[in-house]
Amino acid sequence: MLNRGLKSGLAAAAIVICGSAPALAHVTLETQEAPVGSTYKAVLRVPHGCEGKATTAVRVKIPEGMIAVKPMPKPGWELKTVKGKYAKSYKLWGEDVAEGVQEVDWSGGNLPDEFYDEFVLRGQLAADLPAGEMMYFPVVQECEGGAADRWIAIPAAGQDADDLEFPAPGLKLLPKK
Repeated sequence: MLNRGLKSGLAAAAIVICGSAPALAHVTLETQEAPVGSTYKAVLRVPHGCEGKATTAVRVKIPEGMIAVKPMPKPGWELKTVKGKYAKSYKLWGEDVAEGVQEVDWSGGNLPDEFYDEFVLRGQLAADLPAGEMMYFPVVQECEGGAADRWIAIPAAGQDADDLEFPAPGLKLLPKK
């Protein structure tokens, strides 16, 4: 009887471990919450390649409400930004800002599957963002041979991001300090 209980306990532990493994395998943000109106340093962690192939590019879409974005260059990678108009104008240090970086692309690098790396950018979280909500950073990870993982799924209302196969990294917006 003890043996049966031990087996059940081990089976339950295996389910918990296996069930949580995918959550550790996707692209995530190092810091997953920040107050609105603050400067935010987004550190995107890329934990593996695509189906065993090396990562060669990482593209991140900047969410509406994150302004004045500046990405950090990475040695061995080409860095490009795509700029455009925001959905609305934002105040930044007393000035109206209506356009800025909307996508950051690191490409031409080589991150083997057996290693991880971090891709960094910083910007300002607009002061009028709704505290308590999530902000998502969709990421496309390109790998050798045309393989790609699209970490772009955003949970529907009431849905848990951990239930998604390829969830976008998320940031919880906290009240302004």
